[in-house]
Amino acid sequence: MTFEALKPQVETIISTTSKTVDERLLSICELLENQIDYYNWVGFYFKNGDKNELKLGPYVGAPTDHTIIPFGKGICGQVAVSNENFVVPDVSAQDNYIACSITVKAEIVIPIFVNGENIGQIDIDSNTPDPFTSEDERFLEFVCKKVAEILS
Repeated sequence: MTFEALKPQVETIISTTSKTVDERLLSICELLENQIDYYNWVGFYFKNGDKNELKLGPYVGAPTDHTIIPFGKGICGQVAVSNENFVVPDVSAQDNYIACSITVKAEIVIPIFVNGENIGQIDIDSNTPDPFTSEDERFLEFVCKKVAEILS
C-alpha cells in the first residue's frame, strides 16, 4: 500500500474520539507495521515529564527493555536533543546506537512537535538494510503532525 493511500486511514484513526489517545497511537503503530513490509517495530516515545529522558509509549513489535531513554543516548535520545529527523541506513555503523534486537538493520526517528516543542517521536526499526527513503520521511512527518493534533 502506498503512503498516499495510508494518509486517510491515519486521519480516520486520529479523528476517532471514542478511543483514548493511547488507543489511537497504538492503532497507528498497528496500521504502519501491518501495511509497510519493512516496518518491523513501530512505536512512540515521549518526553517523561520534566526529566531529560524519553518514556516508551504505545508500540507494536518485539518487546523492548528500552522503556526509558536518556536525552542524547541512542538514535531516539539524539533526536530529542537535535529536534531533527534521523535516518539510519545501517545501525551497525552508528556509534551511539542502542541495540534492541540483533535483527534490526535500519532505523528512522521523526520528532513530534506541539507548539514548537519537541514532545516525542515516532521510532521505526527495520530488519531490512537501508529501506528508508525521503518518501518515508515525508509520510512520517505527516503522521507526526496528525498525532500532534491530539496531544496539544
